[in-house]
Amino acid sequence: MIPFSLLDLAPIGEGKSITQALENSRQMAIKAEQLGYARVWLAEHHGMQGVASSATALVLAHIGAATTKIRLGAGGIMLPNHSPLVIAEQFGTLEALFPGRIDLGLGRAPGTDMTTAQALRRNLNQDVAQYPADIQELQGLLGARQPGQAVIAIPGENANVPLWLLGSSLYSAGLSAKLGLPYSFASHFAPDQMLDAISTYRAGFTASKQQPRPLVMAGVMAVVADTDEEARYLFSSVQQQFVNLRRSINRPFPRPVDNMTPYWSATEQAMIAHTLQYAIVGSAQSARAQLARFIQISGVDELILSVPVHDMGARIKALDLIAQMDLMQGMS
Repeated sequence: MIPFSLLDLAPIGEGKSITQALENSRQMAIKAEQLGYARVWLAEHHGMQGVASSATALVLAHIGAATTKIRLGAGGIMLPNHSPLVIAEQFGTLEALFPGRIDLGLGRAPGTDMTTAQALRRNLNQDVAQYPADIQELQGLLGARQPGQAVIAIPGENANVPLWLLGSSLYSAGLSAKLGLPYSFASHFAPDQMLDAISTYRAGFTASKQQPRPLVMAGVMAVVADTDEEARYLFSSVQQQFVNLRRSINRPFPRPVDNMTPYWSATEQAMIAHTLQYAIVGSAQSARAQLARFIQISGVDELILSVPVHDMGARIKALDLIAQMDLMQGMS
């Protein structure tokens, strides 16, 4: 048994409002806490009509106010988009509001298209190249003040918010290991390098004050329902979403459909099946077998599950069915 957590992308469903999406995130966090999930993380995306969590720290405050003990975090903040000082202040504030409950996962992708990334970053190449130094600057701003330190984060100083690095490549695995930070691999949309990345991270890990030993989490999509057929039907929403992404079509998160054939070409179907090869789709019984196999082959210490389901009732039910499996180590 290992901890299970929730990765909530705050989906704006087709025919739904942003207000509804944010309320759904609140309700999902409340339910995840009741069921014993370890963490709820939200991800930074910008300019996407299907995602409501662009102001990630604000949404974390929204769900923090509705919960009492589950850990809250970013999965992740795209650090090259921001000044480390701004992120230290935001997450220092969250730690002050919800002491001992805040995580800060960091990524280096833009989380958007290049035009929007330019509007966020101003200088794309220089900022991305600064990623390792920005991580260390952020660590310093969240820690104790050092002699001669000119810039301080208030809130932020002495918050000691634990950092995670997120990634889908060997680069992030190696950097996490070098810095002695926990590592979360994005196997829910980038499966190809998962095993090599985890191996690279574990082999190269250097202990740090925050993390004395390697800690690996992996992201997995999970659509669980009463029957395999119903789960496959619900999963058609994310299949449509990935078709739209590949075609650069920016739309809200789609309603499910009975038949995907009209929506994709054979090539698109094969590519998306490959991309989503680790997705857990089925009844509770078949999903349990799929989850057990994933845990075995990956050797991860934790799982973080996204539940890409359009209907809120079905999304809550999937969370419940997963929690009833004897694979999840509940939150103490």
